Amino acid sequence: MINDYISIISRNFARRKLRGWLTILGILIGITAVVSLVSLGQGLSGYVNEQFEKMGSDKIMITPGSSMAGMMGGTDVKLTEDDLSAVQNVRGVKIAGGWLYSMTNIKFRDETKQTWVIGIPLDETHEIVSSMLSFKILDGRDLKVGDKGKIVIGYNLYTGDFFDKGVKVGDTLIIKEQEFSVIGVVDKIGNPGDDAQVYIAMDDAREIFNNPDEYNMLMVQVVKGTDINSISEAIKKRLRNTRDVKEGEEDFNVQTTEELMKTSLSILSIVQAVIVAIAAISLLVGGIGIMNTMYTSVLERTREIGIMKAIGARNSDILAIFLIESGMIGLVGGAIGALFGVALSKIAEFGAAYAGYGILKISFSPTLIIGVLLFSFITGMISGITPAMQAARMKPVEALRYE
Repeated sequence: MINDYISIISRNFARRKLRGWLTILGILIGITAVVSLVSLGQGLSGYVNEQFEKMGSDKIMITPGSSMAGMMGGTDVKLTEDDLSAVQNVRGVKIAGGWLYSMTNIKFRDETKQTWVIGIPLDETHEIVSSMLSFKILDGRDLKVGDKGKIVIGYNLYTGDFFDKGVKVGDTLIIKEQEFSVIGVVDKIGNPGDDAQVYIAMDDAREIFNNPDEYNMLMVQVVKGTDINSISEAIKKRLRNTRDVKEGEEDFNVQTTEELMKTSLSILSIVQAVIVAIAAISLLVGGIGIMNTMYTSVLERTREIGIMKAIGARNSDILAIFLIESGMIGLVGGAIGALFGVALSKIAEFGAAYAGYGILKISFSPTLIIGVLLFSFITGMISGITPAMQAARMKPVEALRYE
C-alpha cells in the first residue's frame, strides 16, 4: 500500500517539477537558517563551557559596579587594596589577587596603536590571576618575580596582525615613554581583542597608570572541599562592611565561575532564540507555500481522485496520499536545508577564523539534524491537512465530471 502511495506521489511530482522545487525552496531557506544559527550557537556555548572549565569551579570573581560594566572598565567605582585585604581574611579563601588594566597607546618602532595593557601580580597570586586570563606561552617565557620593564605580548603582535611588522622576543615596546623589553609571546586565544593585549608586572602598571591602590578585578580561589556559595556570601558581607554599603545597594559584584557561566550561557541562549525565531518566519511562509501547492494539486487532480475512488480507493487512501505528499515536500526541503545549513555554518567558521575570531566554532548534534527533519516533515503534513481533507471528501461522480 505504501509503495502505491509513493508511486502516485512520485509521478505527480515528476509532472510538476518546477512548482514542486519552488515549494521546497520555501522550507529549505528556513531550515538552512535554523540549522546554521543553532549550530553556531551550540559551538559558542561549548566554547564558553570549555573556558570556564579551564578556570575551575573553585574561583570567585569580584568586580566593581555591575558585573559586565566592571569587567569592561565601564564604571567609576573601583576596588582597592583594602578590599583585597578584606577578601583575603574571609574564612575559606585560599588565595586572592587582582589585576589592573587600561586601554593605552603602545609604540613599536615608528608606529603607535592602542590596546589593553594588563598589569598582573608576580607574587603568589600570579597563578590564580593567570588562570582567569587562561593563556599559554608560545615563545619566550612568562613574567616572574623581580621582572621590571618586561612585557609579554599577545599573538597578533607577534604575527604582524597588529603592527605592520611582527614583534619578537627581545624587541622593545614603549608605553607612556617607558621602555619594555619583550620576554614572551602568548599563544593564540581566538579573539582579536584578546590576541592584541599585552601583559606587564603590576608594579609597572601602577607606575605608568599613576594608580597606586586600585584594581579592576579581584580573583579568589577557595579552599578545596569548602562550600563556594557560602564563601561567596561571606565575601559579600565582608565587603558591605568595609565599603559601608547596605544589602541591595552594593557597588560591587561577586560571582562564582558557575554563576558567571550560567549568566553568559543565558544571554547567549536568549540572543540565539530571538535570531532563530526570526529565521523561523520563513518556515511559516514555506508552510503556506505547501498549503497553496496542495490546494492547486487537488484542483488539478480532481478527475484523478474521482477515478481512484471509482475503482475502490477509500477516503482514508486519498487523505493519506495527499498528507504523505505534503509531508515529503517538507522533508525534502528539510533535508536539503540541513545540508545547506551545515555548509553555511562551516563557511562562517572558516571566515571567522580567517578574520581572527577562532572562538567561533560550530557544533552539530544528531538531535539537531533529526529534529529539523521531523519538524519539516510535520510542518509539511500540517500544511497539507486541509487540502487533503478536501480531496478525501470529494464525491466520485462529481470528481469524474470535473473539467
